[in-house]
Amino acid sequence: MRGVATFAAAALALASAPAAAQEAGGYLYNDSHFHLTNYIQRGLTAAEYVRMMGSTVKRSTLFGIPLQQTWYQPNSGDFAPTYYLHADSSLYYYSFTDAMIATEFLSLPKDQRARLDPMITGFNPADMYATDHIRRVLTTYPGVFTGIGEFSIHKEFVSSKVAGETASLLNPALDRILEFAGESGLVVILHCDIDVPFARGNALPIYFTQMRDLLLRHPDTTIIWAHTGLGRVVSPEPLQATGPTGERPPNHMELVDQLLSDPRLANLYFDISWDEVAKYAITSPETQTRAAALFDKYPDRFLFGTDVVAPPNIEAGTRVFHMWDGIFARIRPETRQAVAFGNYERLFDAGRAKVRAWERANVPN
Repeated sequence: MRGVATFAAAALALASAPAAAQEAGGYLYNDSHFHLTNYIQRGLTAAEYVRMMGSTVKRSTLFGIPLQQTWYQPNSGDFAPTYYLHADSSLYYYSFTDAMIATEFLSLPKDQRARLDPMITGFNPADMYATDHIRRVLTTYPGVFTGIGEFSIHKEFVSSKVAGETASLLNPALDRILEFAGESGLVVILHCDIDVPFARGNALPIYFTQMRDLLLRHPDTTIIWAHTGLGRVVSPEPLQATGPTGERPPNHMELVDQLLSDPRLANLYFDISWDEVAKYAITSPETQTRAAALFDKYPDRFLFGTDVVAPPNIEAGTRVFHMWDGIFARIRPETRQAVAFGNYERLFDAGRAKVRAWERANVPN
């Protein structure tokens, strides 16, 4: 009965899909941001996810979550937390997640593997040895991984809970990671909040300049900035209408435009994953019009993703997709096609080819 319900839900989603989906053989979208497992490393099998994708999701990334939530009995008692907001206890890096993802991927038949792009996440971006882990995963599981991420640097409510050193955009460990990604062709999905939570109208978001400078240092690395730098309480609009000296701080879309118009940052892309991000874009007719204009201005720089975590059904993802219907209705059909399908396939197909070439040159037969 579960399979029948899933099929019926997929059919309903397709019936309401925008025109762009019709151009891709009936599929609704490619998912550039999908978590197979949750914060306690539980979730779906890859086979379950492929069945769920059905004729709704054409291609998808595949990654776990690099952090494990600690169940500290003196803190939450017999309540077992499954999410980082469920307890005050710390998070720690869980490197075995990469072996889990590889094992799941390799359990699939070849035609199903072709629809998925596994990503390496089980490393500490504050550790200078992180590149050793990434290289070791590639050489242990050749033919599997396409990229790294989603991994986080600054993340609301999460960064302060991670045991050990706090990740930073200024840490040379991160530069080593991105340098190796450029060398090996790995596509990078990087989560970094553009600002601190509840920011109060600074001239620029706190992490904007550091992030821009990091991107400039790695022009040969394909980097997807997850959620365009926004979060649950990292808002696109400052709490104050003017900055400390009276000037109007640039809004978020202006900052994204500024980055994408810089010819030195041709390696930068944004995913529009997470329902928390969609809520900002659809706040008003004005924000929808501005978002649509930005997509049409840079049609090859945005990728749709759901950011669902071990979802129980396909509706969890299609719900996020349909939050964008009002904006997708405002943009050119070719832009919808690029955001929903084409940009994913261009970036991840190129990443696959480059990583396989690196493996042929570096993995002993």
